Amino acid sequence: MGRGLDSLISLGEVRTDGSSAISEIDIARIVPNPDQPRRSFSEESLDELAASIRELGIVQPLTLRLTDAGNYQIIAGERRWRAASRAGLASVPAYVRTASDSEMTEMALIENIQREDLNSIEVALGFKKLIDTYSLTQERLSERLGKKRATIANHLRLLKLPAEIQLGLRDRNIDMGHARAILAVSDPKDQLKLYKKILREELSVRAVERIARDMAEGARKEKLSREAADDPYAGFASQLSQRFSTPVKFTRSANGKGSITIRFSSDDELHRLIKELG
Repeated sequence: MGRGLDSLISLGEVRTDGSSAISEIDIARIVPNPDQPRRSFSEESLDELAASIRELGIVQPLTLRLTDAGNYQIIAGERRWRAASRAGLASVPAYVRTASDSEMTEMALIENIQREDLNSIEVALGFKKLIDTYSLTQERLSERLGKKRATIANHLRLLKLPAEIQLGLRDRNIDMGHARAILAVSDPKDQLKLYKKILREELSVRAVERIARDMAEGARKEKLSREAADDPYAGFASQLSQRFSTPVKFTRSANGKGSITIRFSSDDELHRLIKELG
């Protein structure tokens, strides 16, 4: 990461006031950003940071912008601001930027996403908001953030999980490895069963991966069994597919007419099929 916030902003020129100098800002004039992607703050962690601030002060200045109402809105550093309030500070060190609403939203999202202490759901929501707000592809977002596209895709997949599992991931009842294993199971009801089993038995990620594979295989066999019951010729098509080592489709209408389609992907495969068919 380490690229710096400025290098990640490319929607337009962001002017800064006193970006090389730190100002002391009255803490009572600072307000949080309503679009802050981080939604949860550990009370214990805030108390620990407040204790550190009482002893050492704020090591890393906040980043703020001046609003039309004369207040300062937080771009980066809400956790530090909350802890400083608990510590009883009257003012905090800060850089003050001039930025539009859209620029501020992107800066806040990117700054927070780059932090390691965000939970996976907060990161995923941040990715989604950047994609939706600025009409970005996953590839373009990966370039903007300096993150692998697979990392972005894996986080966005978490948002497909049932809400209960997302909350568990947010509250760190499970980690991202557990969540990715759960995603191998397609049925949301089965996903919830597996999630509750993880909590009940304190399963490792490896154990969940094995269970998820078994559940997915069981679901696949059940589906094939249902299809076979609905279509008495499904087994015949399956036997032909195995016999010729290529997909075979069997269709039959109510009046008895139908067709058998044997697929091939190259001239060599066609010649092999012709030879096998004699």
